[in-house]
Amino acid sequence: MARPKSSDEGGQAWIECKRPRGCSSIRSCCLLILDTRPTHSTKRHYPLQQKHLRIYPKVAEMNTMQRATGSAFTALRSIGASARLFHSSPRPLIKVGDAIPDVEVQEGSPGNKLSIAKELKGKALIIGVPAAFSPGCTSTHIPGFIKHRSQLPESVYVVAVNDAFVMKAWAESFPQAKDSGIRFIADPSGKFTESLDLLFDGTAIFANHRSKRYALVVEDGKVSQLFVEPDNTGINVSKAENVIASLK
Repeated sequence: MARPKSSDEGGQAWIECKRPRGCSSIRSCCLLILDTRPTHSTKRHYPLQQKHLRIYPKVAEMNTMQRATGSAFTALRSIGASARLFHSSPRPLIKVGDAIPDVEVQEGSPGNKLSIAKELKGKALIIGVPAAFSPGCTSTHIPGFIKHRSQLPESVYVVAVNDAFVMKAWAESFPQAKDSGIRFIADPSGKFTESLDLLFDGTAIFANHRSKRYALVVEDGKVSQLFVEPDNTGINVSKAENVIASLK
């Protein structure tokens, strides 16, 4: 039987099976082949030299492989490239109007779990920092919010990808933090931060993935304003003065 022509056959693609002709089971060396032609409802074999081609019609709609490449290896590379592009496409950062995700975090100890999303009522502020006890976070960023506490919403959360014990100790290192009512929240797994798409690879400095520096103004559980540092760790966009000015 002659090899089918892609120009005539309505959007086929194939890969050559390297097993001898006559094998009848799907093996790992065989690629599933899709055929969008509505008239084809059965499997057919197309021998080619000492190999054969498998076609499994009507398995799914073919969008990415609309025509045969003429080369099994080229087809395989094309499929792999499409998959990589799909999986590596970054989703947008959280934006104004998005709801804060309902993801479990910790406060004070690993056993004290909570969901920030479930606690949010009215206006609130969520501040993300790359690391507890880091110089910029400890000497500049968080002290700025503590200093201007009276101008901030009632509920203020400081979130970092650190464990609960570290966050508790860090909170205690600020003399005025206890009376300020600012809560220091641990996101040890990074899942909350990742759900905001505000996680970055900080391996070179912090040995693992960390939170971008940010501030989110939230109203009734949804983001109304956001301040995210474009370089992940700077203290410009998200500094207290900028956030406070936006609240007036």
